[in-house]
Amino acid sequence: MTLEEVLIQKPIERAQCTGNALEEVLVTAKENDSLTVGVYECAKIMNLDPDSVSFCVLATDEEFECDIALQIHFTLIQSFCFDNDISIVRVSDMQRLAEIIGDKAEQLEDAHCVLITNPAEGSWEDPALAKLHLFCEESRSLNDWVPEISLPGR
Repeated sequence: MTLEEVLIQKPIERAQCTGNALEEVLVTAKENDSLTVGVYECAKIMNLDPDSVSFCVLATDEEFECDIALQIHFTLIQSFCFDNDISIVRVSDMQRLAEIIGDKAEQLEDAHCVLITNPAEGSWEDPALAKLHLFCEESRSLNDWVPEISLPGR
């Protein structure tokens, strides 16, 4: 999908398209063993090898919105992603995210941050990941630095 095709999509279509693309990327990354789940685990990966990080997903729900410590972690992660040109999005349905990433999130609390990393043998090409990067680039041009994506329901 080209930038022009994305730009002419209606907002609802674009939101559905990006939600589906995010789900597809998460499933593919899980199959490729390219997911890191959990705020602390993600912070370790970003500190040790930021070039291996391809995409970041921050997740919260109403239960954790007032968690100041979590919001501080999110602010630091967002800043790190901006400084290292890592695309980043938010999702508000942690339960659905945990369903998609499956056994990677042993506890629901671990699903607050998910990194998609490049496999050790090199960068993997995924059209859905390219769509997400394009969506994030477009959102940044509209001053929406951390766009929110709705994951599709089952």
